[in-house]
Amino acid sequence: MPSKRRLRWVALPIGSAAAILLAGCTPTQLHGFLPGFADPSAPPATNRTDMVAGMWTNSWIVLLIVGLVTWGLMLWAMVTYRRRKGQTGLPVQLRYNMPIEIFYTVIPLMLVAGMFSFTARDMAIIETVDHNPDVSVVAIGKQWSWDFQYNGKAADNSDAVWTMGVQAEPDKNGNVDQEALPTLVLPVNESVRIDLESRDVVHSFWIIDFLYKKDLYIGHDNSWSFTPTREGTYQGKCAELCGEYHSSMLFRVKVVSAGEYQQYLTQLRDKGDTGDITGAYSRLGNEPGTGVPNTAGNEGDN
Repeated sequence: MPSKRRLRWVALPIGSAAAILLAGCTPTQLHGFLPGFADPSAPPATNRTDMVAGMWTNSWIVLLIVGLVTWGLMLWAMVTYRRRKGQTGLPVQLRYNMPIEIFYTVIPLMLVAGMFSFTARDMAIIETVDHNPDVSVVAIGKQWSWDFQYNGKAADNSDAVWTMGVQAEPDKNGNVDQEALPTLVLPVNESVRIDLESRDVVHSFWIIDFLYKKDLYIGHDNSWSFTPTREGTYQGKCAELCGEYHSSMLFRVKVVSAGEYQQYLTQLRDKGDTGDITGAYSRLGNEPGTGVPNTAGNEGDN
């Protein structure tokens, strides 16, 4: 009974201290210092952002607890089984200890299985492709910029509108004109599917505050579905080393109201930027996996 009282008196201050520390944390700290959580009053950038942040922070909490227990047991063993004054030779050697061996086999298996199950559950949700989104966009990577095509209703994408970007050009001080960057415009609170394609090599489409990125492979379709939930301007970049000017492969994402989004599409249509550009400016000499010459547009690249 006295031991239980002592445990309570130990647990109470530890629990209180942990509660006080967590209460004083900013949203950025509570989300593992990930970007996109600086404003406590603002919602997450997408409907998937909190889930990604939860995977990150919960994994770190579990790993830190395991680390503390492991370090504590190591310290305890060092103190308890240290060589005392007057002792010589090796301590008594044990061939095995069945309870301990079961413990250090079963507990790690439970931890791995638990973390795997939660990760698999969340990834299945995040990776689910919406086949009937409100907005369908094709993001096309190229050395070293981005093209964006906003698909319409026509099966041949003849009513699509698009923008073609050029790589960022830093000035002598390394500053980049943000207004000159390729910009992907999306409507807030509407489901979006982004189909990812490459004109040349492997790239990676990364919107930093959305806490997710996906690669663009040659000959392999890749898509990302989500719903933007907060208006604003977000930074994006290529996250896969793709050549000499990889660091200049920057873009922006502007999440706007539904009305502003439709106005933007109308502006592109009025400029004559219409039609399907997914086959334009291909730099591939052969069709992936076939060895057959690629005849669909080899006019060069921007």
